[in-house]
Parts: sequence; structure tokens; C-alpha cells
Amino acid sequence: MSSRIDKTLAALADPYRRQAVELLGQRPRRAGELAEMLGLPAPAMSRHLRQLRQSGLVEETHPEFDARVRVYALKDGAMAELKRWLADTEAMWTMQLASFKKHVEKKRK
Repeated sequence: MSSRIDKTLAALADPYRRQAVELLGQRPRRAGELAEMLGLPAPAMSRHLRQLRQSGLVEETHPEFDARVRVYALKDGAMAELKRWLADTEAMWTMQLASFKKHVEKKRK
């Protein structure tokens, strides 16, 4: 497994980060808005967002009107490698289970 997939899975291992990703899937949001919606103090939300940024799942922008405000959005294509790995793994398991089923049915006859 690549290190990118490892980072993605590590970032998604936390339920608050998964919820943040779900909220960001709806639209970009300010860090404070995410913290409020998830019921987290600002420092905790900051740590979660840092992890999501380092994993490459989200990106941070600053609106022109106020550079202090941080807006987070999902990064395009960030989960492409993970999705490809999951599809390959599912195909492998499907093939293995089909072979096992064929073997068991052959033994029954």
C-alpha cells in the first residue's frame, strides 16, 4: 500500500475527521463553522484540520477580504488512489470467494 493511502486511512480513522470530510463534501466551510457543527473547541478542530491537510484530503484558502479567516474544502481527486485500491481489493475478494464457492460446490458432488 502506498504512503498516500496510509495517510488517507489514518486521517479518516478519527470520527470527527470523517464528519468534517462529510460536511466539507456539502460545501467549503470556515474552521470555526466546522468546530461549532462538530461541537469541538477551536484548538481540537485545528489539530483535526491540520491532519486532514497533511493527508492531502483538504485544502485551506483565505478570502481576499480577511486573511485571518481560513476556509477549508475537499481537495479534488484526493481519494482517487484510495478508491482505486478499494476497487482492486474488492475485485480480488470477489474472485477469491467465487473460487472458494466453486471448490465447496465441487466437493459436495
